[in-house]
Amino acid sequence: NNLGIVFKRLNQLDEALLSYKAAYSIKPKTKFLFGNLLQIKMHLCYWNDFSKDLPQLTAKIDNHEDSLPLFFLQALIDDPKIQKKAAKSMNSSVYPKKFDLPPVKKYFKHKKIRIGYFSADFREHPVSDLVVELLEEHNRSRFKVYAFYFGPATKDKMNLRIKNGVDHYYDIGSMSDKEATIFARTHELDIAIDLGGYTKDARTEIFAMSLAAIQVSYLGFTATMGSNYMDYIIADQVVIPRENQHYYSESITYLPNSYMVNDSKIKASYKTYTKNDLNLPDNGFIFCCFNNHYKITPDVFASWMRILSQVDGSVLWLSKAHKSTSNNLKKEAKIHGIDPNRLVFASRVPLKEDHLSRLQLADLFVDTHPFNAHVTASDALRVGLPVLTCVGASFASRVAGSLLTSLNLPELITTSQEQYELLAVKLAKSPDQLKTTRAKLIDNLSRSSLFDTPKTARHLEDAYSAMHDKSLQGLKPENIYIEQYK
Repeated sequence: NNLGIVFKRLNQLDEALLSYKAAYSIKPKTKFLFGNLLQIKMHLCYWNDFSKDLPQLTAKIDNHEDSLPLFFLQALIDDPKIQKKAAKSMNSSVYPKKFDLPPVKKYFKHKKIRIGYFSADFREHPVSDLVVELLEEHNRSRFKVYAFYFGPATKDKMNLRIKNGVDHYYDIGSMSDKEATIFARTHELDIAIDLGGYTKDARTEIFAMSLAAIQVSYLGFTATMGSNYMDYIIADQVVIPRENQHYYSESITYLPNSYMVNDSKIKASYKTYTKNDLNLPDNGFIFCCFNNHYKITPDVFASWMRILSQVDGSVLWLSKAHKSTSNNLKKEAKIHGIDPNRLVFASRVPLKEDHLSRLQLADLFVDTHPFNAHVTASDALRVGLPVLTCVGASFASRVAGSLLTSLNLPELITTSQEQYELLAVKLAKSPDQLKTTRAKLIDNLSRSSLFDTPKTARHLEDAYSAMHDKSLQGLKPENIYIEQYK
């Protein structure tokens, strides 16, 4: 019935929206009808009502109405105060703390700290692309590592690698929330790490029942969860400046470098791509952005079109979209006076190594705002492709800035759309400056901790140890600052 309501409403929109059901999967709830429709429009880059949708979205949040899945809110509103308000409203109405089970225990006799990672994404997925080597690198003399999975039974290469990279792996997807919580508790976890937050297929309910004495939000959801049962969020000084701490219901654990962990073992393949193979111009400047299309807002796209208009022969290289999405973007390009053929769409390749190889043909990665590139920015940087970003106020809008700061490339961080456009055009028209920037990036890769997973693992382990010590002493969670590992 809910699907019927959604698609009846879709008929009132552009026909292109109807094709969404052939390309995406969505599980609407009647109370999220407005949000479901807005989410669909974001995926399809259908912006006809955008100027009306944003005020309506803000009004719903102000009225404490559940308006939009919170993961997508990050692509629309760059205000951590509003994000916290929406999260607290969502948490209290949909995911309140549960008291179905006795209080969770603290364990004083464990020789090793038991940490459990919980995710629906222990498979071929961006979250696993980041976290897999961390699981392998944890110091087994200090920690026992558990993985609890509740996603689809893919048994793909990544899933098998994660199984082999932890001490204990359990698929709890078929269990009810209460059964999963009880099962996890039998393993006497000291710390439970939620890698999903409010993302697709997350199991927030099991954290609401309490899996461990310490519960941590990390990596998959870059905003506060607005709950009273998540104790910490892992961050760094860039993504959550000290003046923004009060916008988070969690205590903040600051890593000394970027909060983002990476898989340093992944490398570009030896497969050779030519520009002709990928429908790219031999001589024109290639701007690229491989972010998900829901991160592209009308303002971002208009900015890109202004940049293209000032750089003759340039193209914008994007990931291949659903046909309706591509058509909508081409229509928008034409409205801005840009030949739609200057948008080039890249088909998905089966191997990430091949994608990293072809990425090297681009000249500059232009980021989205307010929802930055995360894994896609990391991918670009690791192959020596400069990333230009514009930082905002929210966690999600500062991720690329965190990565660039870790690589000592502050010159690629802007603070306004005007600066962003000016620098993009300047780099495109100044080959020597761009060459110098790329050389600095490549040189800094070997010295930065961004792709030094063992070092990041030590920092996280120091963080987990500090949390654990405070818990055993009966102290409440408080902000933690981890020192640089030497």
